[in-house]
Amino acid sequence: MNKFVTTLTLLAISFVFTVAAQAGNRKIAQTGMKFLSVSTDARMSAMSNAVTSLDGSSSTALFYNPASMANAAWQSSFSFGKTKWIADIDYVFGSMAYRPGKGQYGVFGLTFVAVDYGDFLGTIRAENEQGFLDVGTFSPSAYAIGLGYAKALSSKFSVGGHARYVKQDLVGGAVDFLNSQNLAANNYEQDVFAFDFGILYKTGFKSLNFGMNVHNFSKEIQYIQESFQLPLTFEMGLSMDVMDFVDVDKNLHTLLFSLDAVHPRDFPEQIDIGMEYIFMKRFALRAGYTMPADEQGLSFGMGIKQTVAGIGFDLDYAYTSFGVFNDIHRFTMKFSL
Repeated sequence: MNKFVTTLTLLAISFVFTVAAQAGNRKIAQTGMKFLSVSTDARMSAMSNAVTSLDGSSSTALFYNPASMANAAWQSSFSFGKTKWIADIDYVFGSMAYRPGKGQYGVFGLTFVAVDYGDFLGTIRAENEQGFLDVGTFSPSAYAIGLGYAKALSSKFSVGGHARYVKQDLVGGAVDFLNSQNLAANNYEQDVFAFDFGILYKTGFKSLNFGMNVHNFSKEIQYIQESFQLPLTFEMGLSMDVMDFVDVDKNLHTLLFSLDAVHPRDFPEQIDIGMEYIFMKRFALRAGYTMPADEQGLSFGMGIKQTVAGIGFDLDYAYTSFGVFNDIHRFTMKFSL
């Protein structure tokens, strides 16, 4: 292993131990638009998002480390998925990417995420027996639309970025009746541009990869009086196929192990651990764990890969236990050409 690889590995190990040492620090409720922190892709989620250093197998890499898309084998990639989140909140997402000139000009991608929070009963305070008046129902929403790009600067080193327009509408909050037909309301709608950046380095030591990224870099925004930042997150990770150390046919068995150290703005430092076993390049079993976490437990998942008439098709599912909340289920379909 050359000096650069050794330096990167020691840096990553040092960061992991730093994260572990600081895991007791409390950092709560320091960000807004938390929907940007929810993982949507089933494959990545089954591995507890320990995916910073993985090669991008589809356009969903834009949501995690855009640089990992740069060495894709496909010409075009499309993905769609749904997440049944806690409290009956639904996420839908999609992504697409195109690699013109077989990657000579980089990889271009588009993404979207939309959130349905459901319906809520609105009330205002009133001097009556109940102490409130009903003002009907309201339905908050949020979405993000992004444009990404990745480029391999060499056979080992890639960079990427992802710019998103983010909007959240908590719906105007009624504060009083102006008359029998109209309400006085505050506006709880905000939008902002957010940016993700990432790098991916193939060390050259077997299949060992090193990755880093930054998520949700943006200016501060404000609702009425209180200002806040988006959930800014720094991640660093290592991954490797552990079958490199045994004499097996890689066309039959691969066992990917990945480790990420995560520094969120609004939560103690975390470590994500993920594994993926693939049999005959068609059937995948996955598992992952994040620590520390308040409610999130183990994650599991599976996937099927098929190629028909030159079109690749992936169907992935992920399950995550979530303590006192409902368990989380994610489904993703992917197509590649």
